[in-house]
Amino acid sequence: MLFSRILYYVSSIPTLFLGITNWWTMLRVFSGIAPHNPRIDLRDGMRLRVRTRMDIWVMKEACLDHQYEKFSTSIQEGWTILDIGAGIGDFAIGVARAHPHSTVYAFEPFPESFALLQENLKLNNVTNVQAKSHAISSENSVIELQAVSAEAVQQSTAAQHAASSIRVPSITLDQFIADANLARIDYFKMDCEGAEYGILFNAQPETLAKISHLCMEYHDGVTEYSHDDLARFLEQHGFVVKSQANPVHNDIGLMYAHKP
Repeated sequence: MLFSRILYYVSSIPTLFLGITNWWTMLRVFSGIAPHNPRIDLRDGMRLRVRTRMDIWVMKEACLDHQYEKFSTSIQEGWTILDIGAGIGDFAIGVARAHPHSTVYAFEPFPESFALLQENLKLNNVTNVQAKSHAISSENSVIELQAVSAEAVQQSTAAQHAASSIRVPSITLDQFIADANLARIDYFKMDCEGAEYGILFNAQPETLAKISHLCMEYHDGVTEYSHDDLARFLEQHGFVVKSQANPVHNDIGLMYAHKP
């Protein structure tokens, strides 16, 4: 794990410097001396306001590494895409810019992140993202959204030892699909800090049948379940599943499920 961690960080350095045009701003963020919510400009023309080095790192993985698509499948024009755990909008905006005739539903319940998501949508003149400020979870109610670290991006509805929490409205995946009258979800991206178990385990079979491609960052050690439980569950519902451990952290990784 130590070797893979070192290799991952070293290999990320050229990716960041080649992918970001105003790299000096990135360096100021990493050194802690950047102004409030500085703007990071990517070589492909995308621009994002960020808060912390964690925002830049998540942006690198989603927009420069394209980790979700590389591990799963290429998103196609005209697809319906669901992004749960949209953060400041890196994945949603990147996909929306690349596929202007697709529709992206982006859910981000943490207020500070949602405000930046909205600002970044305007900054990139993106109109095919529908941003939602409530959570997708296992129930239609109000849930506790718990901060599990000093980084605002690291939020979880399933955290056990949070320093603070806020209450946010929540709906189930079944309810969202019914409300939006969706016949299908072509691509489903998730990064919701352990809430993936409750969201998927409580979804009706007819809801799961509408998903063609599902790619998520799984989180072990947050609930009583592991990614192995999730893989078995998805396989029981007709998905072909593969997973890959994170090179830096033992308790997270990527999982891709698709219908054959």
